[in-house]
Amino acid sequence: MDIELFERLQKEGTISAESAEKVRTITASRLFSVHWELKTILYLGVLLLSGGLGILIYKNIDTIGHQAILAAIALACGGCFYYSFRHKLPFSREKVPAPNGFFDYILLLGCLLMLTFITYLQVQYNVFGTRYGAATFIPMLILFFSAYYFDHLGVLSMGITNLAAWMGVTVTPLQLLSANDFSSHTLIYTGLLLGALLIGTALLSYKSNFKAHYAFTYSNFGTHIFLIANLAGMFTAYDGPYGLWFLLLVAAVVFFYYYAIKQRSFYFVLIITLYAYIGLSFMIVRLLIETGDEGSIYAGLLYFIVSGIGAILLLINLNKKLKKA
Repeated sequence: MDIELFERLQKEGTISAESAEKVRTITASRLFSVHWELKTILYLGVLLLSGGLGILIYKNIDTIGHQAILAAIALACGGCFYYSFRHKLPFSREKVPAPNGFFDYILLLGCLLMLTFITYLQVQYNVFGTRYGAATFIPMLILFFSAYYFDHLGVLSMGITNLAAWMGVTVTPLQLLSANDFSSHTLIYTGLLLGALLIGTALLSYKSNFKAHYAFTYSNFGTHIFLIANLAGMFTAYDGPYGLWFLLLVAAVVFFYYYAIKQRSFYFVLIITLYAYIGLSFMIVRLLIETGDEGSIYAGLLYFIVSGIGAILLLINLNKKLKKA
């Protein structure tokens, strides 16, 4: 409520002093929303509960027994999914609200317990053997099904993360992952493919109006993954065609820029600008290093000063443009 407006109306004589005082009293004692604070506390509670159970099991593994632990996890997971199936609202292509305040958190806990159960089976009993792709593919299917069937953005994010893990395990030799060699072009190309796949899914969801509110989540993951993989290709192309990677970055930035303008999202404009700035700075610094003269150091310092100011002014102008659109 605009108090200054009522005070101005009081000075103009439009409303009485008693009416203005009532407005001040109502404004001073009005309630404020703690919706997001409560949601954050509940999400943290679910994470702390799952983490605490893991610590409890780890410290008492010898006295409890593996089979009892698996049975308890399976029972708790089954109970969460049973509750979710009993209380869910009918499926719809549009956004479906949660039937009550606890539904989302119980479903999230059930998905976390499901991941814990499958991981425990693999670590303790080696159920999947060396088929690590299957160990990530099965929970991925469950997570995506749960995300769409129960309409849960948090579970969708878990499913996308699991998809990234499955693609990384499937196309990359285990020795490469265990050696932490993330500069491998195999992983970089996988990241490009995954990012493009997620962006395509976002566009498809939006245009077909099938869970269109999922488009932001897909776009968010896809943009970051694609551009990070693109930059990784540039950084690791020591003697290779890093200029081609830069051209790919330029094409991707142009595409994502028009997508961000269409969605009127300053968030995407911001991250695209940051990735473009990193790529451009890498190219300029590399060219300055290749020149090898003393003036290149001063030129590099001058570049970062001027480009930093330019990037800030660019973001300010783009923000104004989005607000006017």
